Amino acid sequence: MGQLIEGVWTDERQDAKTSGGRFVRKDSSFRNWVTADGGAGPSGEGGFKAEPGRYHLYVSLACPWAHRTLIFRKLKALEDAVSLSVVHYHMAENGWTFADGPGVIPDPNLGADYLHQVYTAADPTYTGRVTVPVLWDKERKTIVSNESSEIIRMLNSAFDGVVGDPTVDFCPEAFRAEIDAVNEPIYEHINNGVYKCGFATSQEAYETAFAALFAELDRIEDRLDRQRYLAGDRITEADWRLLPTLLRFDPVYVGHFKCNLRRIADYPNLSNYTRELYQVPGVAETVDLFHIKRHYYGSHRTVNPTGIVPVGPEIDYAAPHDRDRFAKEAAE
Repeated sequence: MGQLIEGVWTDERQDAKTSGGRFVRKDSSFRNWVTADGGAGPSGEGGFKAEPGRYHLYVSLACPWAHRTLIFRKLKALEDAVSLSVVHYHMAENGWTFADGPGVIPDPNLGADYLHQVYTAADPTYTGRVTVPVLWDKERKTIVSNESSEIIRMLNSAFDGVVGDPTVDFCPEAFRAEIDAVNEPIYEHINNGVYKCGFATSQEAYETAFAALFAELDRIEDRLDRQRYLAGDRITEADWRLLPTLLRFDPVYVGHFKCNLRRIADYPNLSNYTRELYQVPGVAETVDLFHIKRHYYGSHRTVNPTGIVPVGPEIDYAAPHDRDRFAKEAAE
């Protein structure tokens, strides 16, 4: 994937800019907040008021970071309030594009052919990677945020007074400290950990990331043996941040990113938990394995030079799960 330099696109590959062979993910560049009254957000940035129809979300159906925003948009009943564009699954010399293809939803705001044009519309001298998701303000014609963890918190609560479903709260104040504590190691070792494995350029870096990934998966497997969800007995933001990685793990990360010590299917609790979350009404509609597999295997030519997309594995996320056992135990 290329990047913008002073507002000019270059197809110089930026995969795995490494330190000692270790993949290093750069911080997101746009970190403003939509708030109920347009005031400052948690990081001190603000000025974007929650209003129905004002904001637009650019996503890839393949990307796990974008997937979490789709889940929140769906479950918070914000589909009519926050419009949507979907890029093509194949990311080549021009980065994310709106080229015609299955599932693509073109850009209605700028008529952009490439996502990097959305970035330069917001900042003509922007330098950096062009990533999804992107939350766009139609009124001010600029990017609010391209940081998924902050976008989902905006979608979770900022619009509650004007649109959507205010009864759904995935990050209640009483649970926030525990949610944050759970999120941190999962992000470091699982969400980003699979990329540290896949984009490592030295054996040592790969093995270090691999060990941390499976140590954290083992820890979460044990946690889910004792409680139904990551932060207790209710679904929270922590669960929706983990799910996109779990859904991609066996179809992509096991083979493509060499995360092959165990599959999610080999973890009884994690596999049942994945099926339960997938079966929450509305979530399955946000999952597109066609885009997921074709993006990873077809776009990462430094990892998979032939671009061949595996046919398998066969996974039934709609199969029965056993997570209801916790409700039954509580009732006894």
